[in-house]
Amino acid sequence: MSYDALFREQLDALKAEGNYRVFAELERRAGAFPAAVRHAGDRRGEVTVWCSNDYLGMGQHPDVLAAMHEALDRCGAGAGGTRNISGTNHDHVLLEAELADLHGKEAALLFTSGYVSNWASLGTLGARLPGAVILSDALNHASMIEGIRHSRAERRIWRHNDPADLDRQLAAIAPDRPKIVAFESVYSMDGDIAPIEEIVEVAERHGAMTYLDEVHGVGLYGPRGGGVAEERGLMDRIDLIEGTLGKAFGVVGGYIAGSAALVDFVRSFSSGFIFTTALPPAVAAGARASVRHLKASQVERLRQRRQVARLRERLDAIGIPHLRNPSHIVPVMVKDPVKCKMISDILLDEFGIYVQPINYPTVPKGSERLRFTPSPLHDDADLDRLVAALGSLWSRCALSRAVA
Repeated sequence: MSYDALFREQLDALKAEGNYRVFAELERRAGAFPAAVRHAGDRRGEVTVWCSNDYLGMGQHPDVLAAMHEALDRCGAGAGGTRNISGTNHDHVLLEAELADLHGKEAALLFTSGYVSNWASLGTLGARLPGAVILSDALNHASMIEGIRHSRAERRIWRHNDPADLDRQLAAIAPDRPKIVAFESVYSMDGDIAPIEEIVEVAERHGAMTYLDEVHGVGLYGPRGGGVAEERGLMDRIDLIEGTLGKAFGVVGGYIAGSAALVDFVRSFSSGFIFTTALPPAVAAGARASVRHLKASQVERLRQRRQVARLRERLDAIGIPHLRNPSHIVPVMVKDPVKCKMISDILLDEFGIYVQPINYPTVPKGSERLRFTPSPLHDDADLDRLVAALGSLWSRCALSRAVA
């Protein structure tokens, strides 16, 4: 049997559908973001990155880099082990305290990524709470879905951002069973924001625990960057807040924040935490510097919102369809996987503009898009170049200009 032939067969089918993913090889340059160098074989060229999750450019902020350099010189490269076996560095403890304070919680716990923090936490809660039922929003992230599957707990899917459907489903569950309502604040593909207060009220009425993924909200929303729940004055009513250090905070890692008992429970029983090497101390130090900066500074958030609004206005002016939402994410709708990749390729090769095509399975078939994330470091000249290029390509590719 040729296993490689079996692999190639499925890869060829993926390519034929227009859903095969090609990575752009980039070299980020501190002090120059959103500019980067693209490596393509023997060729190198400068591009402007328009789809980074480093939403505020904190990955190159002087305070973050200085903290990482200092910690690297002080501690060396790695943590040296799992958190249980020699890997708990003082920088981890300081960062966890910083994150607990950010969300007004008793404790926080670090993970190696946002994916792992969701997978490990939901997997542990669902598995260890006897008879638990996890109620998951229909558009929850893959990491949440995998964590729920891993838990083997009963799972119920409620309609996206629909508190009434959640209420109906919770009412059908025995009152004495543990219930976990899992949802996100900002949904990364459509950019819509959950009705958090209404969801929390439903959960409270039925004695359910609330689990809020704020990975696309932390750093960006709220007076101190605590996320949408902070912006709406609801953090104290959320049982567990999950976040990432790899997006607006510009580094890498994930975390949860909640009561001391809840966090200790996950720390003590989660295999995804127990059996993995801890984050490097320099990463923890850089993330702490980023969190501290964004607790005090509004400059980055305000300028980002200005640039997001300007991009939307410019797209409207030339009839480029984009999804309306209240967030920082600007999805330009193409609705065809082949054309979506073609436009992305032309933008990169001819205009030096990099935006990744978003195709199935990340989004449903027929809703393919280019997902733009303007940052405070994209200037007005960057906006001009982007909009001019999109206008040219929309005509060339014979795409509808009807606003989505």
